[in-house]
Formats: sequence, structure tokens, C-alpha cells
Amino acid sequence: MDYRPLGRTDIKVSSVCLGTMTWGEQNTEAEGHAQMDYAFERGVNFLDTAELYAIPPKRETAGTTETIIGTWLKAKGNRDKVILASKVVGRTGMDWFREGQPAVLDRANIEAAIDGSLKRLQTDYIDLYQVHWPDRPRSAFGSNPTVYEWVDGESVPIEETLEALTDLVKTGKVRHIGLSNESSWGTMRYVTTAEAKGLARVQSIQNAYSLVNRTFEVGLAEIAHREQVGLLAYSPLGQGYLTGKYRDGARPKGSRLELFDRLERYRGPGTHEAYEGYFKIAAVHGISPATLALKFVESRSFVTSNIIGATKMDQLKENIDAHELTWTEELENAVNAVHQVHQNPCP
Repeated sequence: MDYRPLGRTDIKVSSVCLGTMTWGEQNTEAEGHAQMDYAFERGVNFLDTAELYAIPPKRETAGTTETIIGTWLKAKGNRDKVILASKVVGRTGMDWFREGQPAVLDRANIEAAIDGSLKRLQTDYIDLYQVHWPDRPRSAFGSNPTVYEWVDGESVPIEETLEALTDLVKTGKVRHIGLSNESSWGTMRYVTTAEAKGLARVQSIQNAYSLVNRTFEVGLAEIAHREQVGLLAYSPLGQGYLTGKYRDGARPKGSRLELFDRLERYRGPGTHEAYEGYFKIAAVHGISPATLALKFVESRSFVTSNIIGATKMDQLKENIDAHELTWTEELENAVNAVHQVHQNPCP
């Protein structure tokens, strides 16, 4: 396993991060514990969760994933060996986070959120506390929609959010802070505000990134390099589409598509041709499509860690095994050739 610096901190995280959002919905507590046991045996030291999880978000399961992690940490007594990341929700219409009050990124909400997460996780600090999505209105969830539309509306100023997060660092409840689903503009506002005001600096950004969504490279990759705000890449398998399990319209029993049917962005115009192009590369090189997709993400110079997730243990093993593949110039040229023709069909 490789270990990479988390931003400008002295923390080193494994280049593979264990995602947890299915625990409490598609996975039981025992299965979540088994996944953590196996991942840590393989050298993974980095867990990512959120107050929002399990996914899909709903009142009955909000916070369940953090609770599952908390019982594992207590049973193992290994908190000092774990780099733990969680997130606070941004402005949302979901009314179950703050006892019926609007959840926005102001001081009161952030303080309530961290206290709830710490209680569920059974710890007194979180290593990396991330803003799950911006407070300001956006035309689409995520960071870089390929079609831009201006959306106006209320928002908590970034400076106010950053001041509240900085105070969490000062109290010791949080070691470092990060962003998620953020744009180039938003990221640089956090960076420059921190520099101007002497506030906590963001150390990472967690955005979608995969063979079928390389929009991070347009503006954010340079920021990641120059400002050391590295990418924690989520959905590296395109919500499962890059494994080939949904090929030719298949809907495997128990899969996210079969259970929830909420993956529209991964089956729009141009997606089929892109998937098939990458499946062909994998076949030519004698590797699985999942291995190709995961190693591509991990091999990017601006990626700090690649967030993998699985509902079955054999999937988890394959996902971690992908780390061992050697990324070659031949593979790089092949995936770039497909990308030039079928760019970012799933932003």
C-alpha cells in the first residue's frame, strides 16, 4: 500500500480509502465490521463517512453508518491507528438533521453536526472534517457540470463557515478540514480566505472522478497540485457501471441500480460508447474493467486517495487488489484515446 500526505499536514493516508455509505442500508453492522477488518489487514488506514449516510439518504438511516464505525472503533480500541474522515451536510431540504430546523453551514449547524458525529463515532476527534456540499445554490450536485446554469439564492458566506470550522480545530474536535463536491471558484475562496484571515486551511477536496468523469482535470487538478488540496476521489467505478455489471441492460439482484434506480447520470447520451471503449482496453490487457478503472484513478498525480466501496467481500478484495496493478504508458495512451472521443459523459 502507498501512503500519501494529506494536504500540507503531517498525516499520511493510504492511497486506497474505504468508503462506507452502504453500511446501514445495503450492509449490516457485522458486514461493515468485516470490511474494516479486511481493509486494515491490507494496509488501508483511511475511512470516509458522513452524517448523511447510509445512502440513499432518508430519515430512518441518517447517521447509521457513523454508528457502525463507532462500535467497531470501540471494540478494536484502535482509534489512534485510524485516519477518520466525516462530513457535515450543506444547505438541504432534508429536515431530519437539526430537529426539523433548516440545515445550513452556519456556526450553530456545524457545532450540532460535529457533536452528533463524535457521539455516534464514539471518539473525541475527527481527523478530517469535510463540507459535504456547498451551502450556495448550484445547478447540479457535484463540482463541474458540463452545462453551466446560473442559480441564485441564499447562502451562508464561506468566511462564516470557515470561521466555525476553524474553531473546531482550535477546540481539538477536528484536526483538519476539507471540502466535497466543490468547484474551482469555491475551493480557491476557501484557500484565499484562510490565508487572508489566518483561518484553518482546507487540505483536501472530495469530488467525483473516474474514467467517465474527468472534469476535475479542467480547473481543480492544478489547484490540487499548486495548493496541495489533493483529491479524494469518489465514484471511481462510476457507481458500478465501469465494472461491467450493468452491461447490456443487466440489473443484478441486490445491486444499487436494482434496489434504488437512482443512477440516471451514468446512463445518459454517450455513456454506452465510453463504457465499451474502456471494457475493450481491459480485455486486451487481461485485467478486469474494475481494476482498470480503479488503478487509473489511483495513478493520477493529483489524487491523495481513491475511495472504494463494496457491498460484498469479493468486491472489496478485487477493489483493493487493483492497487497492485502497474500503470503503464500503454494503458495511459489507451484510456486517453477513448477519453478524447467520449469525454465526460457522466459529470
